[in-house]
Amino acid sequence: MANPERHEDSVRERLLDAAEALVYAGGIHATGVDAIVRQSSTTRKSFYTHFESKDALVTAALQRRHERWMNRFIEDTRRRGKTPRAQLIGMFDVLRKWFASPDFHGCAFLNASGEIESFDDPVRVVAREHKAQLLKFVRRLFDEHLRCAGHDARTAAGLARQWLVLIDGAISVALVSGNAGAARDARKVAEQLLDLLTQH
Repeated sequence: MANPERHEDSVRERLLDAAEALVYAGGIHATGVDAIVRQSSTTRKSFYTHFESKDALVTAALQRRHERWMNRFIEDTRRRGKTPRAQLIGMFDVLRKWFASPDFHGCAFLNASGEIESFDDPVRVVAREHKAQLLKFVRRLFDEHLRCAGHDARTAAGLARQWLVLIDGAISVALVSGNAGAARDARKVAEQLLDLLTQH
């Protein structure tokens, strides 16, 4: 006998999958409820059973994407080397692999924020949380790097913010240009920044 709770979980996951894929590829405003229902092979009734609105579904889909993307990015970055410096630099190799994938459409959180006017909208809140968590990870690597190199750790916060600008800049250039080499250019700048740091 089928488990109704498991079936409902499956319906919810299909709706989230469909919303994430459609919004990432085409944008929030261009994606209607009917398209999400069709892609998920569900019904409008099922949609409104699980989500009060399209905005609520999009917010939930972005939250889920944030968790998955961050976990994978941290894991892949940590694999790029044994030292904090190697991981900081290797981060851009992780990005380049992502940029070269056929389903790359830029940063889902920057894209979504660009469509939403209100600063307090739940979509913008999720996007800010995503960038805050990414910054926190970069800051942690800089804390480790500066400690290992015997440098003043008080500069870690500023360096982490600059690193985030490099990351988001590379993502934006790769999206607009269609060139995964943007990650390589950002990597060179990153290496120069760390080299300058060791000279002081």
